[in-house]
Amino acid sequence: METFAVVVEAGSFTAAERLGLSKSFVSKQVSLLERYLRARLLYRTTRKLRIS
Repeated sequence: METFAVVVEAGSFTAAERLGLSKSFVSKQVSLLERYLRARLLYRTTRKLRIS
């Protein structure tokens, strides 16, 4: 949840650097959270990230 909050606050997965984590790890964590909640939390494109 903390990871998700940092991503949303920063507006990108590059916020992972603030937590000392790789972008791919953060992306996986958000995907797992979405799967757990059975809901799309973020809409991702190659250039944008937006909250659903």
